[in-house]
Amino acid sequence: MFESLMDQVRGARSALAACPSDLTDAERVDLLRELEDLKCAASAAQAVTAVELEASQRAAQVEAGVRASRVGEGVAAQIGLARRESPHAGARLLGLGKVLIAEMPHTLRLMQEGRLSEWRAMILARETACLSVEDRAEVDARLCANGEAASMSDQGLSRAARKLACELDPAAVAARARRAEAERHVSLRPAPDTMCWIRVLLPVKQAVWVYAVLLTIAKNARSQGDPRSQGQLMADALVERVTSESAEAAPKVELKLVMSDTAFFGTSEDAADLEGYGPVPAPWARAFVRDAAAQARLWVRRLYVAPSTGELIGMDSRARCAPGGLAAFVATRDLGLCRTPWCGAPIREADHVVAYEDGGVTAAFNLQGLCRRCNLVKQALGWRAAQVFSLWRHTVETTTPTGHTYRSRAPAPPGHVDIYSPGERLLLELIA
Repeated sequence: MFESLMDQVRGARSALAACPSDLTDAERVDLLRELEDLKCAASAAQAVTAVELEASQRAAQVEAGVRASRVGEGVAAQIGLARRESPHAGARLLGLGKVLIAEMPHTLRLMQEGRLSEWRAMILARETACLSVEDRAEVDARLCANGEAASMSDQGLSRAARKLACELDPAAVAARARRAEAERHVSLRPAPDTMCWIRVLLPVKQAVWVYAVLLTIAKNARSQGDPRSQGQLMADALVERVTSESAEAAPKVELKLVMSDTAFFGTSEDAADLEGYGPVPAPWARAFVRDAAAQARLWVRRLYVAPSTGELIGMDSRARCAPGGLAAFVATRDLGLCRTPWCGAPIREADHVVAYEDGGVTAAFNLQGLCRRCNLVKQALGWRAAQVFSLWRHTVETTTPTGHTYRSRAPAPPGHVDIYSPGERLLLELIA
């Protein structure tokens, strides 16, 4: 049964890869719709399968004697790895699957029919999260039983679900709004062209107030002849009020910029790496260094790289926890991102690949940078990790409780390009 199903899935994938190009425009439109329907149905199957996987894994953990507070650990990470996504995304799919199966059968049916996407199902689940099971089922029935949700936009569906939630249980929605204030936070996300998005989640009154103040500052400056655009003035005003410095001033906090020596001295254009952002062009990095040096805010720390492999030279320690210097070295080697495949969260901990309790040493070759979530998952029942012998950069193989393996290799440092001879490529393929 399983092999037959897998053969059908693989067959469909192969057929799509060989999609003919000699189609009429009407046929192309029909194909686009059918492919979208297929994506929706596949998302529904993934959600149901994820719930079934968790039930099976939890039963196995209980049988193995895992204490109650840790039962279920690692399942979301397995789902994320299987979908080539982060553990957080895996947990989100698992949560959606549970809601669909237990509380929103009409939404699940629309997905299975190919009429509702995973994202729109997520919208319905999100907007009804504060409701009782009975009220959530009522929203599900009103919006999805007759297929109405399938014809709505994302914004329209969100508003319709929120409106019904407010009518069915206004107290619960109000209580949710009060709890949401505790979730206010600031986050940073990279944007193209060496820019960043600073996202601030605030209660609506504070957010509107902040925006109104910045807007007033910008309008006043424009009325006095400032040539900057309204958006530029608002952004600069925000920086100046947060830092108490001009928007053009060099930062007074540590920003880690990793670049090759040749890029540093201007003899190459190797991309550099700015911690918390990612790759930046060499001219931008040199200007950054030049400006910092001009204001006496520059410290240079050398890293040594094996020229043939790009492997950073390690530092050893006998301590149980990685000392600050060694932890910083590991974070630099891994370019600041969690080594779990597809995770992408910032590194928070220097993790022992082979656990310290199992004889693993506190040395660069036995350490990898992980986020807190992935470090906890790695300790769950059935998870194993080992460093894989490699002629190239630091490589770790992680094995999940179901026996699936995933490899992560430390990223190439700035200035290094992987160029292998045919013999080296063959050896790399054999190792992998």
